Amino acid sequence: MNSRTIANGILRAVAIMLGIAVLGWFLYKIQSVLTYLVIAAVLALLGRPVVLFLRKKLRFPNTLAVVATMVFMLSVFLGILALFIPLIAEQSKNLSLLDIESLKGNLNTLYLQTLEYFGASTGSVNILLSESHLEENVLKGLDLGFIPNFLNSFINTLSSFGVGLFSVLFISFFFLKDSKLMQNGMLTFVPDDKESNLVKSIDKINNLLSRYFAGILLQLFILFVIYTTTLLIVGVENAIVIAFLCALFNIIPYIGPIIGGVIMVTLTMTSFIDADFSTVILPKAVYVLIGLTIGQLIDNFFSQPFIFSASVKSHPLEIFLVIIIAGLLFGVTGMVVAVPGYTAIKVILKEFLAENSFVKKLTRNL
Repeated sequence: MNSRTIANGILRAVAIMLGIAVLGWFLYKIQSVLTYLVIAAVLALLGRPVVLFLRKKLRFPNTLAVVATMVFMLSVFLGILALFIPLIAEQSKNLSLLDIESLKGNLNTLYLQTLEYFGASTGSVNILLSESHLEENVLKGLDLGFIPNFLNSFINTLSSFGVGLFSVLFISFFFLKDSKLMQNGMLTFVPDDKESNLVKSIDKINNLLSRYFAGILLQLFILFVIYTTTLLIVGVENAIVIAFLCALFNIIPYIGPIIGGVIMVTLTMTSFIDADFSTVILPKAVYVLIGLTIGQLIDNFFSQPFIFSASVKSHPLEIFLVIIIAGLLFGVTGMVVAVPGYTAIKVILKEFLAENSFVKKLTRNL
């Protein structure tokens, strides 16, 4: 090996690394577009069964079936969004989000009532409740000014929401109208002798992920019914909206249910902030906690095993490890996309490396 060959090898390696860096920079710059594509692809997978039903059962033309499906999904989305208006208004009033001092007072009251119930002396509580010592308790120095700042940031984010919504709807329409659009785009990067393998992979991925997302919707609906029933029994205002919000957090594996549970219990307690702690607030919080526990038991022992085994055909332990690893590598986003991504990888491996012994064992259920 002469110096010319070594130099060419070094130059080639540098060129490859530079190309990878440029590609990474390019993908970083268009990450919003990639996000739109991913969301549109998920919506297309969810809407695909509806389009097929309208075309095959009701004899709708393809374009009309797609338009009807898009209108239906958009109506559902706007309806869900409208549900949150009374919740935001009510909880803003309860928590006094625009009045920081009132919010501190409410949190102080709840905190002190908890101390009193769990054994703090009456004298100590009275001292803390006095005007001169109010700022010396656990909330002293707590800067709650981030709340208005957060609300302002949220409002600014809404200004770009319209562009994102239009982009997603536009892309989703063509994904639904021409189910082969994405497939044809991917085929341009695949050698001719591998096109049949890619077509088979895409068809199987579409079927598996359609069933997976349908299963996720069933899972959320079961939790929504349980949470709504619990909150209605307890007497919490805006029970349907709160239940939907907390059920929606279950999209995030393992962490989501904890976040949703904390939010549900907190909103329950703040809904009765003016009531007696020991006879009203605490019992209602316990009842909600029992409802949360029942919902999670049903979800963990029925909904999730059914979804994983019947839709993506993977063992629950296998899915658990994949979600944990994806969470460690990519955070919450990785946990959300772990199962769909892992399923797609398994299908592609089965089609392109079917003779590999490891792949055979990994994909034997597909």
